[in-house]
Amino acid sequence: MFADTTAFSGFAVDDMQKAQQFYGETLGLKTSEEHGLLTLHLAGDRPTLIYPKPDHTPAAYTILNFPVDDIEKAVDELTARGVSIERYEGFEQDEKGIFRSGGPYIAWFKDPAGNILSVLQEK
Repeated sequence: MFADTTAFSGFAVDDMQKAQQFYGETLGLKTSEEHGLLTLHLAGDRPTLIYPKPDHTPAAYTILNFPVDDIEKAVDELTARGVSIERYEGFEQDEKGIFRSGGPYIAWFKDPAGNILSVLQEK
């Protein structure tokens, strides 16, 4: 039924202006706006829709993962841009907030709406 459609994902935020600034400027992603919605144009021009939701509740899981070649450099660049790396109970994270046990190295951070994102590096 949907084999030939172009699917895309999306998520909500509570403030579109803050989302535009964070994703477009802080993270440096290509974005576009149309009809009051923000589209992230990720690698391979995979669109991801961001839409406003006044009673927004942040996702309790990682909504976007950004693979990187050098996680330490990515974490350093994020923190230099004012992004805080999250720390979670039960995960042994190093001094930079990077989890290095079981699977790819990963560090989590949040967008202004509280949605969880990550940078991750295959070992």
